[in-house]
Amino acid sequence: MNSPEKTNGAGSRFKTSILRWIDSEADIDASTATGPKKVDWLRILPLLILHVMCLAVLWVGWSSTAVAVAVVLYCVRMFAITGFYHRYFSHKSFKTNRLWQFIFAVLGNASVQRGPLWWAAHHRHHHRYTDQEQDVHSPSRHGFWWSHIGWLTSKANFPTNYKYVAEWAKYPELRWLNRFDTVVPILLALLLFIFGALLERFAPNLETNGLQMLVWGFFISTTVLLHATLTINSLDHMFGSRRYDTPDTSRNNALLAVITLGEGWHNNHHHYAVSARQGFYWWEIDITYYALSLLARLGIVRDLRPVPEHVIHKNRIVTVS
Repeated sequence: MNSPEKTNGAGSRFKTSILRWIDSEADIDASTATGPKKVDWLRILPLLILHVMCLAVLWVGWSSTAVAVAVVLYCVRMFAITGFYHRYFSHKSFKTNRLWQFIFAVLGNASVQRGPLWWAAHHRHHHRYTDQEQDVHSPSRHGFWWSHIGWLTSKANFPTNYKYVAEWAKYPELRWLNRFDTVVPILLALLLFIFGALLERFAPNLETNGLQMLVWGFFISTTVLLHATLTINSLDHMFGSRRYDTPDTSRNNALLAVITLGEGWHNNHHHYAVSARQGFYWWEIDITYYALSLLARLGIVRDLRPVPEHVIHKNRIVTVS
């Protein structure tokens, strides 16, 4: 028979895990109580549901409308992740005002990849300890599956290390978005269901409905987006070419660059991380950079950091004609 202390302890942990689905900083000190490879199955239940719900496509079917919405949301949210979560919040490779900073933080948060401060803190930690034991998503240290998605399931990696993102933590709206990081995704899912239901009633020729729009626009689009983003942690340290002699296993991979809108030029990025451009040459497709250049023309962002000429030719291990 379990003692009252053990029962109360288990009940408290259960309540805390449930609460963290909404408030990611609830009882935050307890998050580091276990080792880095200890999975908190209850805490990651929403992540599991996200994947399982993709199977609902077998019941709701598909339509060109729902698929188109899924593709558009994939591209918009991928740009928010690559352009703002990564190049802006993590590396400060350009500038923008506070309003646009928040708008794109919201779009990035809609990707279900946690808050902007959590994301940037983890990425800065990755650059500080790339392919060392402390790098939780290094395939050379921890294997493919853990580096790809396993690390996301660990209690040790749930908290935001605010010492890495002190300059962003001064914005209360970013801290709120970071703390309550499931609010925006839940609202997006609800809006997609309502949108599909409205189309079913007022535009039946589009052959979609609320559930179909929810499955394609949210669950499928978000799951594909998540794993595409995570390939940069895992596959882009395993497959591809190396132009620069960096102290890590980062590689350039054209296929991954396409599906992540430019992030696949990862060896370039580890060679010079603060540039707004990761495709250093014209033939290295970097859609995120093209989009940022357009936003710069529109006055939404400014001061895009270029790649200096001397950086392009420094520490090369492969000659590119």
